[in-house]
Amino acid sequence: MADGYRGVFGAFPYAFRQSDSLVFRSYVLVGALAALAVTVLFGAGLIVLVAQTAAVEGGSLTLSRAFYIVVGLFVVAPLVAPVLLVARRHRRSEGRDARYDFALSLAGYLFVGSLYVGLLITVPADQQTAPSGPIAPVVATLYALPQLAGVVPPLVASAVIVVAHRILR
Repeated sequence: MADGYRGVFGAFPYAFRQSDSLVFRSYVLVGALAALAVTVLFGAGLIVLVAQTAAVEGGSLTLSRAFYIVVGLFVVAPLVAPVLLVARRHRRSEGRDARYDFALSLAGYLFVGSLYVGLLITVPADQQTAPSGPIAPVVATLYALPQLAGVVPPLVASAVIVVAHRILR
């Protein structure tokens, strides 16, 4: 392809070059690093999971391994979605709207923040540290929530990415 857009990996430099939004350009870098870090963490976790369960035959463990991969994809996909959507928009020449790029980058940053909030919610009680500082009440409130509530912030942030795309396209 002559335009420099070569699938998922080529979309990052392409979107970086094509966008006029500095905030979006920063998200391209942050989103790429976050997606790479999450991919490495989930890959290492999958290796550990397979190593620990290698002696056990089939059944529910095979399903849990597959589920682990699916969860990893559900985390990585919203990290790269803003970049892929903007690259696609610029590649198709659907307009050079800096508002679209800016809004998707903010939605991407919101998703990164929601991952952190979700992780705070799911910290096991024996590994929680006493919160201090000005955000101590917020952290204490997040610690007090049930662990299952940890999926809510990333799901909401993923929906914000979809809504921003739908409204501004």
